[in-house]
Amino acid sequence: MLLAADVGNTNITWGLFDGQHLACHWRVRTDRQRTADEYAVLLDGLFRVSGQSLAAVTGLAVATVVPPLRAVFSELAARHLNCPVLFVGPDQTGGLRLDVDEPGQVGADRIANAVAAWERYRRAAIVVDFGTATNFDVISADGAFIGGAIAPGVLVSLEALFQRAAALPRIDLVRPPSPIGRNTVTNMQSGTVFGLAAMVDGMIQRIRAALGDPRA
Repeated sequence: MLLAADVGNTNITWGLFDGQHLACHWRVRTDRQRTADEYAVLLDGLFRVSGQSLAAVTGLAVATVVPPLRAVFSELAARHLNCPVLFVGPDQTGGLRLDVDEPGQVGADRIANAVAAWERYRRAAIVVDFGTATNFDVISADGAFIGGAIAPGVLVSLEALFQRAAALPRIDLVRPPSPIGRNTVTNMQSGTVFGLAAMVDGMIQRIRAALGDPRA
């Protein structure tokens, strides 16, 4: 079975695949201080509660935007999983071209998004990935990742408001009943939720116009 790890700045999403079937998946907090031994203990617990065994893992695939964890996951694969590890990167694109100024700087998460979109749709596409950052990944009609945009993530924006504006509280990310907030909390929720939606709609419209393909 293949164990896949999407290592973001905030969370790690694990997926256990039996062929093309996603058998189990888990989400845990990204911890740069954890050792390979600690990740092995964590995984063993997750596997056990899901009725799985670490011994069934025959390969580990990792897409990480946290470079220090590459060595940790290499050690995890070698010492605890006894399997090869593949790190998604500019040389692992499945035939998708990286038509950008600096291909070596494209994040593993964006490469994975672009490859998946091309394999699934085989046409121009825009992938919007909501994480610590909000990424817009653009694939051309001839099968190339041509760039996109990176914007602050919604939780990063909320935390910045709380940290930088002394009078604003920390709030829950909840859709308010109206875009017109009636108090401080609903004002912040409106700006965050509807503001993000408007940004995404606007960016998609602009990218489609730049591509010249309204179907993307």
